[in-house]
Amino acid sequence: MPPLTSEMRRGGIIAAALLLGACADEPFGTVVPPELDAAGVLVNEHNVLSAIVSVRARHADNVMVRYRLFDAAEDAASETPAVPVTGETAMIPVLGLLPDSRYVMRPLVSGAGGTVTGDALEFTTGALPSDLPSYVASGPDPSPGYVLFAAGDYVLVIDNTGRVVWYRHFVNGAGLNFMAQPTGRYVLRPPAPDPAAVAPWVELDPLGNITRTLSCALGLRPRLHDILLEEDGSYWIMCDETHTMDLTAFAGVAAAQVTGTVVQHVGAEEAVLFQWSPFDHFEITDLDPAALTGANVNWTHGNAIDIDGDGNLIVSFRSLDEITKIDGRTGAVIWRMGGRRNEFTFLDTPSPAFAHQHSARAYAKGGLLLLDNLGDPAESRAEHYVVDDASRTARLAHSYGSIPAAVTQLGGSVQDLGGGRTLVSFGTAGRVEEYDAAGRVTWRIEGNPGYVFRAERIRSLYAPGVGTAR
Repeated sequence: MPPLTSEMRRGGIIAAALLLGACADEPFGTVVPPELDAAGVLVNEHNVLSAIVSVRARHADNVMVRYRLFDAAEDAASETPAVPVTGETAMIPVLGLLPDSRYVMRPLVSGAGGTVTGDALEFTTGALPSDLPSYVASGPDPSPGYVLFAAGDYVLVIDNTGRVVWYRHFVNGAGLNFMAQPTGRYVLRPPAPDPAAVAPWVELDPLGNITRTLSCALGLRPRLHDILLEEDGSYWIMCDETHTMDLTAFAGVAAAQVTGTVVQHVGAEEAVLFQWSPFDHFEITDLDPAALTGANVNWTHGNAIDIDGDGNLIVSFRSLDEITKIDGRTGAVIWRMGGRRNEFTFLDTPSPAFAHQHSARAYAKGGLLLLDNLGDPAESRAEHYVVDDASRTARLAHSYGSIPAAVTQLGGSVQDLGGGRTLVSFGTAGRVEEYDAAGRVTWRIEGNPGYVFRAERIRSLYAPGVGTAR
């Protein structure tokens, strides 16, 4: 059979390669070597720091790409993770490239019969957008990987030097919260073009493609603060529910609009698998009476959700200065920590232990990590607590603050990195720092990166969030 020629054209094809393949009937049971019929490099429309290698192959199980700068030696090449071949085709992302740079890429096709290396494909990356933010980061001992956050119209990922290695632009803004998920996807909640419209969460794959939108069921509005995706396609989401209430007994108005945070577990087919509402479990007087006087009352202000080791929910309610543990099956309140309904004795910490907190995370068995925004009005701090459910005690094990002291009344985040390390964003104070177990700064973004609602470290651009703590 003569050689097969394929000139691939898909959007922004930069190069195509002519490769040889042959078709022949093989005896039953014969191990057939993989055959690479065609390959080409495609532009990723969302991100000039990446490319897509398109491959057509037979008798193949998976493909990876070996790539290097055009002038670099072959032994300086990097390799992408392998991508399965489906229906004799595969699309392999190549991520974290340099801008305005010429590359050489070779597909490596593997199957039961061995591995075939394709011909060289040349690809030149484009220039970065002129309005893409830039950063400088430094530190004597950063954890490996990358740090992601939202900035203006962009969601982006930087390396430990501050170089942007991944980004995507959103015309109406990216919103405040950009996160990686255990499923290997990113999520954010960009604002809707119409401020009155319901803005859903958006899920992105590692190339920045929108793969689905995620919203609350039963007509509720999703909050921007947190969401947790499950491998089965379901997700835990925080929603706003508003009731009209007569608050004249509390020096309020007769038809106050009281908003509480509902937690839903929504199935892949948008069925409600679980729902918990504060209107069924809390009292309006759980909020400081001074906050009950307006026409609109931000009653609970849920801003973080996590699942602890026994499958129950950990939910942070900023307005109540409270963290609540909720049975993930029955919805029963297991305990309430902090605020006016506190059930705990705090050890090795002043009172109040925390206030207007963010980013509560169940990072280990009996471990609770949070950003204490205003427990001390002069300093926001990342705090690790050891929690004993039975004795209702919470001991402050570690506490990290920036130098000089930073105060953020809004936003901010914490992330347990293992080995005693913690990544902290001080929200509106404009600082993002990593600390070791002794509280020493091992990495930081230099200068003021602006309002970073949440910063999160990931290990891989190809599987963001997989294998890393939230």
